[in-house]
Amino acid sequence: MKIALIGYGKMGHMIEDIAKQRGHEIVSIIDVNNVNDFESEAFRSAEVAIEFTNPTAAYGNLQKAWAQGVKVVSGSTGWIAEHEAELKAACANEGKTLLWASNFSLGVAIFGAVNKYLAHIMNQYSDYEVSVTETHHVHKLDAPSGTAITLAEQIVDRMQRKTHWTKGEVQEADGTITGSQENAPDALRIDAIRRDEVPGIHTVKYDSLADCISITHDAHSRQGFALGAVLAAEYVAKHEGWLTAEDLFNF
Repeated sequence: MKIALIGYGKMGHMIEDIAKQRGHEIVSIIDVNNVNDFESEAFRSAEVAIEFTNPTAAYGNLQKAWAQGVKVVSGSTGWIAEHEAELKAACANEGKTLLWASNFSLGVAIFGAVNKYLAHIMNQYSDYEVSVTETHHVHKLDAPSGTAITLAEQIVDRMQRKTHWTKGEVQEADGTITGSQENAPDALRIDAIRRDEVPGIHTVKYDSLADCISITHDAHSRQGFALGAVLAAEYVAKHEGWLTAEDLFNF
């Protein structure tokens, strides 16, 4: 399969290595210094583009790829909510294809399935207060993380006493703390920590006066995310429309 890469940081390099190991060809690599290559014949030859950039660039990158008739896999977070309705309509009515996920790791997909089942059980037990905490490396621009938001939305969908998620306390690497751990009873709080080079830790906690139940996914490296992105590209090459990680990992 012919793959284009949009974004060539640590994730881009790792995706390139894994894609080549799986027998794919990288036909175009676009980064901040060669954005005009979106209009190149090499980019147009790609069956799928994998996009890992940042919240300010992701939407524009998607539009440029679509303009060249290229399907897109995107793992950039912090931008999708603002454009989701528009993008779904483009996929439904204009023949566009996008697979977006806050996290492409198989382990996170399994964790999400456990999270949904646990939320369904805990909906019956109002003595437990639920919260989500995520920890990431100091270079991450958005807080809370897209994965934490996905986990929180899974819980809100299954728990009658929670109507929405809210941004809680953010601990920066320099010790600065903003926000608060206080939240309205119907809000699910997401706290964020920025520390060192942590690939990603997500914890869902149910706390009561009697005890505490928690589940955690702790990524050892970004390799699982990169492999998942390549698996997503393989899936997208054979499918069309608005796609998510739930299509890719159908538990």
